[in-house]
Amino acid sequence: MLVVRPIQASDYQSLRHIAIESGPGFTSLVDEPELLEGKIERTQRSLAADVTAPGDEGYLLVLEDTDSGEVVGTTAIEAAVGQKTPLYHYHVGKSVHQSAQLGIQSIVTTLTVCNNYMGCSELCSLYLLANHRRGMAGRLLSKVRFLLMAQHPQRFSDFVIAQMLGVADEQGVSPFWSWLEQHFVKLDFSTASRMVGSGNKAFVPELMPRHPIYSNLLSEEAQAVIGQVHSNTEPALRMLKNEGFNHRGYIDLFDAGPTVEAPLSSIKSVRDSQLARVEFVPECQGQTSVMVSNTGLTDFRALICEHADFNAQDQCLILPQSVQPHLKINNGDAVRFLDMGRMSA
Repeated sequence: MLVVRPIQASDYQSLRHIAIESGPGFTSLVDEPELLEGKIERTQRSLAADVTAPGDEGYLLVLEDTDSGEVVGTTAIEAAVGQKTPLYHYHVGKSVHQSAQLGIQSIVTTLTVCNNYMGCSELCSLYLLANHRRGMAGRLLSKVRFLLMAQHPQRFSDFVIAQMLGVADEQGVSPFWSWLEQHFVKLDFSTASRMVGSGNKAFVPELMPRHPIYSNLLSEEAQAVIGQVHSNTEPALRMLKNEGFNHRGYIDLFDAGPTVEAPLSSIKSVRDSQLARVEFVPECQGQTSVMVSNTGLTDFRALICEHADFNAQDQCLILPQSVQPHLKINNGDAVRFLDMGRMSA
């Protein structure tokens, strides 16, 4: 059984393992003990806080294999980004140069530094260990955040973003950053990523180009990856697009990966999730697959159950008794769930 729950202090070594495997460019998890410990402590504070509006809260969840006790993945939500530390992006725009006298017009793509997502909630830190990328694990890590946001909307912004990992080579080096490093910022990609992940972003306004960049001045390799995602990120991007997220021209400052966005209320899984009371039975023969969570915070639990029944008239979700200990609730308690479709007989 794979179960999503809030991270806890005992998960530190597992979190560090994930931070190491995720590598350069995955700036939301950097292999520095103080930072990783801080993320765990911040999650505990955020879950325990009485929140009426989104602020400086962060919610880091882990995916646990209950058979082995191993933590095999992470996923997270930042409640409101860009308030204490700016969240910089490039905005991809157009610059028109024309001469009516000569009848000549040229349109050039421009990249302009901005901080336009201040206050938005951010989906981040989704990572699944390579040897566990099968079945419904990735879908659970992606969609579980929407169950939490649907149940506790006061904790999150009305607008949600997700920064997607951009293209990098086998050594984890971004061709987009390589051009910036050559001409403006004399830091290698790994060092720059680590500094950003550590919260040290002072060099961005100090060293990055202050004026819009004409994209046709970039190397061909850098131009080719603008707005493109890493091959490992393609499934996550597809899922978000299916949820209603769109790319509107904002890209990451370091690897040029796209940032996608959506109003919270229009996200499909937020809109389609349902509240129900739960009933556990010894042998549930249902053929409907559901993603289901309890409605708690500090004790939040979520999983995918492949044999469920929903009685719409009674608003009752019927689940096998075997999943009850993992959800930490009793008969008659409230759950939030997503119908994932019928399973084949």
